[in-house]
Amino acid sequence: MRITPFAIWIIFASAVLQAAEPPAAKPDETKAPGHSLHGEAFNEGPRQAAVLMPGTGDVRFPVTTKNELAQIFFTQGVGQLHGFWYFEAERSFRQVAALDAECAMAYWGMAMANVNNQKRAANFMKVAVTKKGAASRREQVWIDAWAAYFSESKKEQGERRSALVKAMEEVIYEFPEDLEAKAFLVYQLWDNSQHGSPLPSRLAVDALAQQVLAAHPAHPIHHYLIHLWNVGESDKRAVAAAARCGPAAPAIAHMWHMPGHTYSKLRRYADAAWQQEAAARVDHTYMAAARIMPEQIHNYAHNNEWLVKTLAHVGRAEDAVELAKNMIELPRLDAGRSQAHNLGRERLVETLVRFEKWDTLSALEGSIYLAPDAKPELEAKRLAALGVAWFSLGKTDEGARLLQALETHRTKVRADRVAAADAAEAKAKTDKKSADEIAKAMADALKGFEYAVSTTEAALAEVKIYQALADTRLDAVKPLLAAARDIPAERRARLHFAIGEKDEAVKQAQQASDADPAQVQPLANLAGILWRAEKKDEARAAFEKLRKLSAHLDIALPAFAQLAPLAEDLKLPKDWRLPATTAADVGTRPDLAALGPFRWRPSTAPSWSLPDGAGKTHALSDYKDQPVLVVFYLGSGCVHCIEQLNIFAPLTKEYADAGIRIIAVSTDSAASLHQTVEQAKDKAGFPFPIVADPSFEAFKAYRAFDDFERIPLHGAFLIDGTGAVRWQNIGHQPFRDGAWLLTESKRLLSIPREDKTGTAAK
Repeated sequence: MRITPFAIWIIFASAVLQAAEPPAAKPDETKAPGHSLHGEAFNEGPRQAAVLMPGTGDVRFPVTTKNELAQIFFTQGVGQLHGFWYFEAERSFRQVAALDAECAMAYWGMAMANVNNQKRAANFMKVAVTKKGAASRREQVWIDAWAAYFSESKKEQGERRSALVKAMEEVIYEFPEDLEAKAFLVYQLWDNSQHGSPLPSRLAVDALAQQVLAAHPAHPIHHYLIHLWNVGESDKRAVAAAARCGPAAPAIAHMWHMPGHTYSKLRRYADAAWQQEAAARVDHTYMAAARIMPEQIHNYAHNNEWLVKTLAHVGRAEDAVELAKNMIELPRLDAGRSQAHNLGRERLVETLVRFEKWDTLSALEGSIYLAPDAKPELEAKRLAALGVAWFSLGKTDEGARLLQALETHRTKVRADRVAAADAAEAKAKTDKKSADEIAKAMADALKGFEYAVSTTEAALAEVKIYQALADTRLDAVKPLLAAARDIPAERRARLHFAIGEKDEAVKQAQQASDADPAQVQPLANLAGILWRAEKKDEARAAFEKLRKLSAHLDIALPAFAQLAPLAEDLKLPKDWRLPATTAADVGTRPDLAALGPFRWRPSTAPSWSLPDGAGKTHALSDYKDQPVLVVFYLGSGCVHCIEQLNIFAPLTKEYADAGIRIIAVSTDSAASLHQTVEQAKDKAGFPFPIVADPSFEAFKAYRAFDDFERIPLHGAFLIDGTGAVRWQNIGHQPFRDGAWLLTESKRLLSIPREDKTGTAAK
């Protein structure tokens, strides 16, 4: 039976396919609450049960186990490895171990799911080695090959990688029918080439992959072929793999994303956007079913920021802006990890300025979408974008305000630069460094500021250009253009045209379009400038090229609306776009809507009703229309939990002032809750209610529970007034940065959430 992508997560959420629960682990008094009984390596990673997930790849990898379900989960994990879905691969392999603790290859799989974490991988491999005696000869060879790679960390990496390739070749020599050995060798040869080892023949590696595909045409090795040929001008050789990659493992978002690499390099941006959008939609469906935060997903931020850029390339500016805003809206995991947020900010400003969406840009000033940036160079660009927007709208007073803000920013950046150099000099002198060493220390300290200073200077020049245009001081524009280095060529062309330099405008516009003739906005810009420069025939020719790429562009945007006179001259309808066509070489594509939603939305919090120490019942429904922070802690005997509660206690009023209430859920019985209260630093106890969940039902419902070891985990959940989980943290350690979380909670709660009827809700 063919599993269609839209059905995958219905299966994911189905309790029918849940693996049998292992017996509860015996308490170990030497382990801190929430920590794995199996060692440090098991503290991190997924600790909730895996589920059978059709659509992870056509792979065959038999291992030694008498448990049929364990074999199925193992095969699933291998498919997830091929899709670089390491988080879920580790979950599948943990399920194998839960079903058959003596399956040595389960621990090999956990190690492989941590190829980017040497320490964890080595610890998992140690377990695999201790259990390999009961495994087959073939499995032992696999384990030995990777055990040497992960454990011999003192050896030079290139040497270890070469030894691994030779070891995998030995597996194939001894077991020539082992297609997975060939698949992993293809991966390893490519991966080695990314770390300094030469790859003498891509054709030879491709030929090895074709042996796998000859037996299993839908094998996820298509993923590796895309990587293999994603170099130089070779991407055309991966077109067939690009067509088959997503359908080979439709449950894995990265498998939909990877063809975007091929199509982007070939400048087939509509196809690239389709693939990246498919990846985003599959990710969004998965996150809703698994109830995890977006930035827990490998490659999620990378895929979406690339999608924003690709949407802009094809002229889907409105969608690009909405997706960039959605990236900014995503919950940040903690104070140090916010890749999606930062990339979303950059792409949002870039897109708004590129498509001259001045009304939208100015309206976002003061919102979370354009809040001040900690990086001085990005703050300069933010201020410049707002200044340009206000002057372009004719609001010169507002523009002058932003110009003054940029002047102030420049003064600060310069002062910070001097202070950094002085601090470096003082430290070097204190350390009794030589004159040369002191000079080097000062130079090194200045490096981080050079770009910030130069970017700020360029930003000032850019805003002054638009101020001069608003004041009709055209003679002041040209000298500023040289200093405004960050203005792209197509916009620079329009500025030259505005001051009467038509030939230079045409030259700049032509250069911008020639740099990438498949992008619609530079091409539209060229056609418009040629038309206004009275180069009618050239304008018509450029317009006809644009029409061939016009299927997806937002025709109402200024970049395209300006071409109305040209379309009228050619006797075309007002909507002059040509209908979209699908290339014959992209394979069969599912309906995008069936893969999942375009935007990420928070999941709904499970309901609960629990007693406090006085016998009063508290429920999530008590917090309807009001946000609440629910803290799951592991009882009065957990030292770190008590520390956590005592961190949040003095912040309770600040949370309340922000409209957020706090409640703690304990693993203790209601009769034992007094033991927690007695450990409060305040003699009056904790200023928030504490309720009991000794059966762990609420812990399980919120997935703050290790399904493999049957032990509760620490958890914290910000739930808004509509019952949506806006932020969460689950792990072996309690979340203790209460001050940062308060700031993040305010930010998240300022974002309206669309309810099922499409109306905004908070």
